[in-house]
Amino acid sequence: MRLTSEAELARDALSTPLLSRAARLARWAGPETRVDAGGGLVDEQLPAAAEALGLSGDDAAADASEAWRVAVDTGLVEIVDEEEGTVTAGEDLALLTGGSPQDVLAVWLAALETVLADASVPDLDGLVAEDGEVDLSALDWDPEAEAEFLDGVLGNLYLLTAGEDTPAGAPVPLPALAASVIVPSDMSEPTNDVLEQVSDAMMRLDDQFRMLEPVGLVAYQPVDEALMADADEEPAAPVDDTDVSRYGMVRLTPLGLYGLRARLLEAGFEAPAVGDLADKGADALLDGTAAFPPGAAQAETEQWLQRRESLAAARELLAAARGSDAGAPLRRLRCQQALSLVGASAEPALREVLDDAELGGLARVWLTEHGAVDVPPPSEAMVYWLTIDTVAAQLAAEGNSEELRALVEGLARQHGGFFEAVWRVEHPATADVLEAMGRLHPDKKVAKEARKAAFKARSQQGG
Repeated sequence: MRLTSEAELARDALSTPLLSRAARLARWAGPETRVDAGGGLVDEQLPAAAEALGLSGDDAAADASEAWRVAVDTGLVEIVDEEEGTVTAGEDLALLTGGSPQDVLAVWLAALETVLADASVPDLDGLVAEDGEVDLSALDWDPEAEAEFLDGVLGNLYLLTAGEDTPAGAPVPLPALAASVIVPSDMSEPTNDVLEQVSDAMMRLDDQFRMLEPVGLVAYQPVDEALMADADEEPAAPVDDTDVSRYGMVRLTPLGLYGLRARLLEAGFEAPAVGDLADKGADALLDGTAAFPPGAAQAETEQWLQRRESLAAARELLAAARGSDAGAPLRRLRCQQALSLVGASAEPALREVLDDAELGGLARVWLTEHGAVDVPPPSEAMVYWLTIDTVAAQLAAEGNSEELRALVEGLARQHGGFFEAVWRVEHPATADVLEAMGRLHPDKKVAKEARKAAFKARSQQGG
């Protein structure tokens, strides 16, 4: 996932309907403005607030009330006297015009938290008693569970948007998003009960995404009203049941990606983004991109290389690729991929490591691919060591993938006596790689050879 610059995001934040309305109300408020005990604008002043915002229609007062609540929660408005209900412009109001992009985004994040909290609250119409209190006993509502549900949905939307499986800017169908948090991963065919839960979740999410769009978190195409009409009613227009967009489509905006990433990081989760590592060392780049999808890893590496001279970058990458720890093979794979993006001017750095036990193999590969002359052939020991290192890296990157299965089959087929030779390789991952080959190879005889070789390697390593 690539992050938009903070300057662009700040401009986006200022132009969101909700924050811009909140700022306008903060400037509109004066000595005569009054709030109730909860900080909300008193009912008799809502029409004037709506007019100041240019709002009309049935929802004008509600929209004005929401904008005012955001203004108070974000510090754009401060309550001077709670008993009198008087207010004044808050210190943070000036940040929207005179602050840094980070200041603006901090205000927007506060607005986002207000809206997310509101979105987790069900419709309370009809539950207000004569004394003004809400009869929560009549409502089947668990605040923590509702907030957790919305967080789960937004987390999945973030993963779908930030990952490589979804084209950039492509909306996600609401049924698929609802199913991602309702349908168990091991359920091949959803039951009718589960499908009903998905349908209910869609309706909840439809309301919630309508609330979240004005703050700029998402771009949302609501569920077609005709789908929610009574079965006895005739649809106003012909209905196309195959059009999935009629069931709602949602995508995170760049601002939404930023906001959810900030929330994930604050909650202690990892949420890598392209550009995070551009100003860090090669060790951070190779370790950091180890968990990236291929496209994101390349984009991050390209940004890193753009800030460095090719020869110096190659030397730094090679130095960072050394090591015998469990993560070293994948670092070397990422190093090899990074070096493929470096021009011929990096050749001296690769020649410097030709005799290095850990780097000599990948150096020869690079030099050969770049048409270099006088590249010494690798020893048999180096070939086998590089083979183990490569398979170990692929295991770390992809697990038991089909590509790795094909690689394992090819190695066993191309090299006669492969297992008898390879178990002797002094590489920390030799036994693990051979055990994986025993699992992955479809031929039982070959798989057995691999497992026997793994046992020998484990014994040689003293384990």
